[in-house]
Amino acid sequence: MSKRLLIYPPHQQVGKYFRVAVLILAMVVVTFILLNPQVKPIPALIGLCLLGSLGVYIGFVIDQQRLSFSLTDMHIQHHTPKGGWSLKWRNIYQIGIPSVSQEGWHQSLPWFGVRLKDYEPFLEGISYRLAGQIIMEQRGLLLSAYRRAEEPMNSKLEDMMFDDTPYTSESGKVYKGLVAMLANRMKYTRELLGYDVFVSEDLLDRPLEDFVGLTRQYLASAGRTPAEE
Repeated sequence: MSKRLLIYPPHQQVGKYFRVAVLILAMVVVTFILLNPQVKPIPALIGLCLLGSLGVYIGFVIDQQRLSFSLTDMHIQHHTPKGGWSLKWRNIYQIGIPSVSQEGWHQSLPWFGVRLKDYEPFLEGISYRLAGQIIMEQRGLLLSAYRRAEEPMNSKLEDMMFDDTPYTSESGKVYKGLVAMLANRMKYTRELLGYDVFVSEDLLDRPLEDFVGLTRQYLASAGRTPAEE
């Protein structure tokens, strides 16, 4: 698979609606100009065309900023307004859908999960803003996994939620603050759910199962076969 694939969130067509609104406004202004002889049509139409072009361009820019994922032969990259992260396929051990136990059954969660081989490349490339966002947004995921854990945890939930204990990578690099808190959160979610990195299915343009299958195809094409669950 050699083509770069772009993934956009569904049902969020802000840019499209903005362009439609600009075109409707332009039609209204043109009608006003044609019906009002006091307005000089040529300068007004030139200005209107320039403003309309600018509005359409802004609409396309808005859509581009909504990009959630890009997939290539080398990596999978997640895009957010607060930064993003990039994972090379060779650093991915497993891809799948996390699940929790409920009354003897395994219930799938609406998240895409990735298990890494090494935390350090991920931690090195993430911004403080995005690290903080992940920690806050995925509190519910940790809570759900903790409450439905098949075996009791050694740590208390309140200690796991915002654990900022310095984290030491396999190479010996020490992380502190928000990045350490994120690394510790990844460690806990791996223990509970089997994965380190999570993304909500709300950011996908297709069913969660289809997206997992797609990423596994990229992973296999990169020379790495995902571990079966």
